[in-house]
Amino acid sequence: MPIQFRDIFCQSADGLKLHAKVIGEDKGNALPVLCLPGLTRTTDDFDEIARALATDPRAPRKVVAVDYRGRGLSDYDPDPAKYTVPIEMGDVLAIAASLGISKAILLGTSRGGLISMALAATQPQLLAGVILNDIGPALEMSGLMKIKGYIANPPPRQTWDEAAGGLKELFGSVFPALRDAEWMAWARRAFREKTGGGLERTYDLKLAHTLDGLDPGSPLPLAWDLFDALAPIPLMLIHGGLSDLLSPQGVKDMAARRPDLDLVEVADQGHAPLLADQPTMARIVAFCARCDREAAPG
Repeated sequence: MPIQFRDIFCQSADGLKLHAKVIGEDKGNALPVLCLPGLTRTTDDFDEIARALATDPRAPRKVVAVDYRGRGLSDYDPDPAKYTVPIEMGDVLAIAASLGISKAILLGTSRGGLISMALAATQPQLLAGVILNDIGPALEMSGLMKIKGYIANPPPRQTWDEAAGGLKELFGSVFPALRDAEWMAWARRAFREKTGGGLERTYDLKLAHTLDGLDPGSPLPLAWDLFDALAPIPLMLIHGGLSDLLSPQGVKDMAARRPDLDLVEVADQGHAPLLADQPTMARIVAFCARCDREAAPG
């Protein structure tokens, strides 16, 4: 029987129900991997890479994908002001503690990468390695405004064909190689059926307020101090060749500060790479094996 995902639930520090999806088991010296999704994303984004890591014949490992509050099967927060990186970092720590995870490799997509950098600054003992998926300390305003635009007032979708078509219309220019079946699979991750008919997003629409203050005249502060907290930790960067959020210059600046950076360029994908193609997954599996070796005693 193929290896199966299992759902686990725990409680946040302030009493919300948090969800994570787990696959694989702790085996030997293979470190667990914590997968942290983007701003409006859920555990489902990591299914392909999670299976690859959990079934790697050389080092099968436990993989845990996290739903922060307001996403997926986790409770929505009655106070949208709590949708912040520090509080979501607390959600990650609550899930890790509930599973007895004291050291892990972090795979952070976009928002998840920011949370990973914040954890490096505040909880470095947890981190045995970090994979940043198309995120860094300096982000392009055009990409940020695109994100703000599509979460501020998302159009309703009644059918799966509408949902898949809408995603293709929005992201087709930066994911030009995706086939119709892949757009439909993306739609199945981004929407769910709602009571009474039609579809709903798999996140709290109030998450849009996290970007209320963002505009070209008020850019996000640079986060080089958080990036530099990763200095002693093995680091991989996955960069979408068509990304509008992390520029080639941003990648060069990160590599200049980290000459040992394990850089993966994903052609024909934008923000953020889907982590489902074989070359990228093979690089992630190899990086995790490196983290195992560097963390091993002696």
